[in-house]
Amino acid sequence: MNRDSIDWAGSLPALTTPFTQDGKIDEKAFAENVDRLIAAGSDGFVVGGCTGEFWALSHEERARYYDLAVEVVAGRVTLIVGSGAVTVDETVALTNKAAKAGVDGVLILPPYFVKLSDDEIFAHFSDVAAATRIPILLYNIPGNAVNWLKPDLVRRLADLDTVVAVKESSGDWNNFYATLIEVVDKIRVFCGPASIYGAPAVELGADGFVDCFPNVWAQGGRPLFDAAKSGDRKKAGELQKTGRLLTDLFTSEGRTLYPATKAAMDMLGFNGGRPRPPLRPMQGAELAGLRQGLIQLGLLA
Repeated sequence: MNRDSIDWAGSLPALTTPFTQDGKIDEKAFAENVDRLIAAGSDGFVVGGCTGEFWALSHEERARYYDLAVEVVAGRVTLIVGSGAVTVDETVALTNKAAKAGVDGVLILPPYFVKLSDDEIFAHFSDVAAATRIPILLYNIPGNAVNWLKPDLVRRLADLDTVVAVKESSGDWNNFYATLIEVVDKIRVFCGPASIYGAPAVELGADGFVDCFPNVWAQGGRPLFDAAKSGDRKKAGELQKTGRLLTDLFTSEGRTLYPATKAAMDMLGFNGGRPRPPLRPMQGAELAGLRQGLIQLGLLA
């Protein structure tokens, strides 16, 4: 397999997982969000990744989530699900459950918490790839996983047969661009923080976005991608500015990204649902500031 084995491209929002008041996955709200974002032009989804709070789900819940996502998406767009875990055995088990459910691919990050060498990270992915047959989207998010997928390591990983793409979410433009240069001839490259530098990423050859902000702001998905792809720098610049301001709003004055995303979705009527502990629903001054910021950006009346 390689980049030509798949047709993944464009905007693939990283979906939130809406939870009910008693902490269960809200399947109805999830389906409504999928339908809304497909109508907004999304080319696919990543389900059960970091934005989807995979780390707060049991393995049984993750497996059920795969089945639910396949049922709801129903082949209308690309469906990729998170199957990463700390150990090879767990990752293989989840990946094979995802394949059995019928998804198009899996998102796998390096083992997290424990600091690993590049050779140890490579061995982890190599062992997973040897025991599975579904296309793999590598996931570089060192801010959460501790371990980096540096450009030279991604190049090594791109030679594994089932690795077909990478989601570069380091937030470091230099690492993103070096990775793009290193592997775009071999595998597809997706920009994670599209709200920050999605437009230049696409202008220079990125295949698309995997970002959380389209959950709240659909213009940051396919419209931003299309403007950058077509060379409409005026529109792309306006949208990119809004994305930058939203990022700042969601991550300042005590706010953190995932609870802020869900709170903003609720304000906009988009079924964000509660975050699952250890995350807590936003409240007080942080919530009020979020609302005021959305009003100032023209996203909320």
